[in-house]
Amino acid sequence: MPRYFLDLYNGDGLTVDDHGQVFDSRERLRREAILILPDIIRDEMIENDRTAITVKVRDESGRQVFEASLVISSSWCD
Repeated sequence: MPRYFLDLYNGDGLTVDDHGQVFDSRERLRREAILILPDIIRDEMIENDRTAITVKVRDESGRQVFEASLVISSSWCD
């Protein structure tokens, strides 16, 4: 089974996945990439009115094969 690397982009820059993970299907890979986004947002220090977290998935050859983002936007109403 192929190994994929889930690199994270946030306000602080890039965090490269050096180890990767093996997934039995593209759908399982897609699901995992999307599921980790809320956990990452919870751990982030949200200091701005807009925070975006993106996971970019590379295959073993280094080619990007998938991307998912979660954006949190906030503003006062008064």
